[in-house]
Amino acid sequence: MRGRNDSFSPSELFDRVIRGETRAVARLLSRLENRRDGSSAEILGRLYPLAEGGCVVGVTGSPGTGKSTLVDGLAQKYLAAGEKVGVVAVDPTSPFTGGALLGDRIRMRNLSVHPNAFVRSMATRGRLGGLAPAVGDVLVVLAAAGYRRLVVETVGVGQDEVDVAKNADVTIVVLVPGLGDEIQAIKAGIMEIGDIFVVNKADREGAEQMARMIRASLPGDRPWTPPVVQTVATRGEGIDELLRTVEDFRIFLGDSTDGRTRKVDSERQRILDLVRDRLLSEVVDRCPEERLTRLAEEVAARRTDPYTIVESLLGERTS
Repeated sequence: MRGRNDSFSPSELFDRVIRGETRAVARLLSRLENRRDGSSAEILGRLYPLAEGGCVVGVTGSPGTGKSTLVDGLAQKYLAAGEKVGVVAVDPTSPFTGGALLGDRIRMRNLSVHPNAFVRSMATRGRLGGLAPAVGDVLVVLAAAGYRRLVVETVGVGQDEVDVAKNADVTIVVLVPGLGDEIQAIKAGIMEIGDIFVVNKADREGAEQMARMIRASLPGDRPWTPPVVQTVATRGEGIDELLRTVEDFRIFLGDSTDGRTRKVDSERQRILDLVRDRLLSEVVDRCPEERLTRLAEEVAARRTDPYTIVESLLGERTS
């Protein structure tokens, strides 16, 4: 009996994933996140056509806005409707292990044990933009495995959380009254990435004022005017309205030129990200830590410069 994922051929692992075998999905995701071998690209290439038809909902916002509770509420509604749900919670990187600092099962215990739910925590590993490098690949795997409702919760770093819009069909920006979020959102430019805005913890004073401020701050030249939904996620209030709004936006995208343009832009960005990751991986493989330290010491002593070093490393690819 085979006990390790690495003992399976790419074809065997592919078959197990499309059958929806939870353990196979988890092991493939670990392989992708750790970038362990080159066979992952072959599997992803075969899975990609099977991932069509899913819906990715991205949930972003500052820490303390109740994103995790909101994500749990959305997922529970989808499950109650008979959907299979995948949740990707992107957390800060532990400085000690390199893994996710917060555990998904701490925040979503009930969800993580549901037979039709798959919850995965991932670490940003220093990646700006709020998302881990392998999130796009993880979403492909989950969709191909039958999880057609996918929710991505970002790390909650505020201004840099724009990568979520590249991976999501619908981007929800969560704000709460009383944290200065209305000012932060406007300053950070996060208004441009939101398809739907949620004022969570709407039982607090100032929620209606905040909703009005958001509406007044939205760009007026967009074909879709982002709605503002008020929720109290801890009590499940407003979740049904939010789900209806998500579906309204999906219908809008399906019938619009904007939807097709977004899809092309998303795939263009995916290609560029894959190229960058591939180039970086190749360079790192040829430049182990000891060599990188020596090169850094040369630069620090001003015996050379970082630009020459980079050109040299990239040149080694073609030599």
